[in-house]
Amino acid sequence: MDLQALRAARRRSLAPRHALLAVPFAMIALVTAGDLLVPPDVHLGPFLAAAPAVTASFAGPRTTGFIGAVAVLAQVVVAMVRGSVTDLNHTFQIITLLLISVFVTLFAHLREVHEKQLVQLRSVAEAAQQVVLRPLRERLGPLRVASVYLAAAADAQIGGDLYAAARTSHGSRLIIGDVRGKGLEAVGDAALVLGAFRAAAHQEADLPGLVDYLERAVAPDLDQSHHSPQPHRTTTSFRPDGRPGSSPGSGTQVGPGSGAETEDGFEADVDVDDHSEAFITAALIDIPDLGHIVQLVSCGHPAPLLLRGGRVIPLEVDHPAPPLGLAGLAESQLAMQSYPFGPGDILLLYTDGVLEARDEAGGFYPLAERAAAWTGTGPGALLSHLRDDLLAHTPTGTLGDDAAMVAIERLPAPTRRGASGP
Repeated sequence: MDLQALRAARRRSLAPRHALLAVPFAMIALVTAGDLLVPPDVHLGPFLAAAPAVTASFAGPRTTGFIGAVAVLAQVVVAMVRGSVTDLNHTFQIITLLLISVFVTLFAHLREVHEKQLVQLRSVAEAAQQVVLRPLRERLGPLRVASVYLAAAADAQIGGDLYAAARTSHGSRLIIGDVRGKGLEAVGDAALVLGAFRAAAHQEADLPGLVDYLERAVAPDLDQSHHSPQPHRTTTSFRPDGRPGSSPGSGTQVGPGSGAETEDGFEADVDVDDHSEAFITAALIDIPDLGHIVQLVSCGHPAPLLLRGGRVIPLEVDHPAPPLGLAGLAESQLAMQSYPFGPGDILLLYTDGVLEARDEAGGFYPLAERAAAWTGTGPGALLSHLRDDLLAHTPTGTLGDDAAMVAIERLPAPTRRGASGP
């Protein structure tokens, strides 16, 4: 979020706060008028304390202090009209109101300081995320690429969604992933994965080798950054698509650091702490320039969708790998799977923030159905349609978790000059 956006958001937030100032002023006016009209033995002055207290809930310390001063002044006026300011009853009311006004003004100051710290922390996290998450090039050899990143609601934490692309001597490689957790720690983990991917994408001969490099690069850092001195035993399971799941009491229980196959995938029982169980789901794809195929390795990530001729085909892998950072918990054999990917086909990569967006009834976003209903052309038009449709799916037009989507289209091979027709 840039400086202009922050200023615009601040102006939008100040407008309703200024309108709310009418409430404490109306309270002071009503209580003062009532106090002057009721019999002398009835005292409404204590109700004036509500005015600065209400103001402290939405305004800053200066405004709260000003409302408190107005309330004290109103109490002094009532005391002068009714008799004397030195009257014991009015004196105690004025002193009490003054102390309450000072207290709530201090509270408003502390709340404002806390809000500024949160805004600063979020802006730093967003700035770091924008630096880490570089925009993808629109063309990668014979591919046309588009990407979109949707930040969560303003009151939600920054997530660790990531994507990147790299050109190699034989084609293009892309990664999309999602870091477990939120905040600056998640952004740091995403930067670690992206840095390792950009460093090794040109060096490793195949995707299994690249995944193995990423695992060796990120696992030690994840263990250190999420280490906890008091671990406990927990079961980490993986469904057939490789995504981590919880299945206590089911499957085969195995010892720490080992893995066992089950009919639902594979499962590992290890000594970890909730805060130390850090992992990164990811999907890595390799698209050669020659040949109409796409190669995929899924590390616990949602299956990509292939759009072809009005149909949507989920690219499920037969042997998914565990998420990055969890390979040591269960034995698995990295396997690369190939799928046809011809001219005009569009490959859609996404993070689980897309699938987990809920409507008013609590229903998840039906990405495959909405993608199948799309009738446009080009990856940019597809993501623009899905972005608008996804935001319209949620009740408030905002997401509870960050979401990222990348669309890749293979373009037809250029026609050579002088080539004879069929």
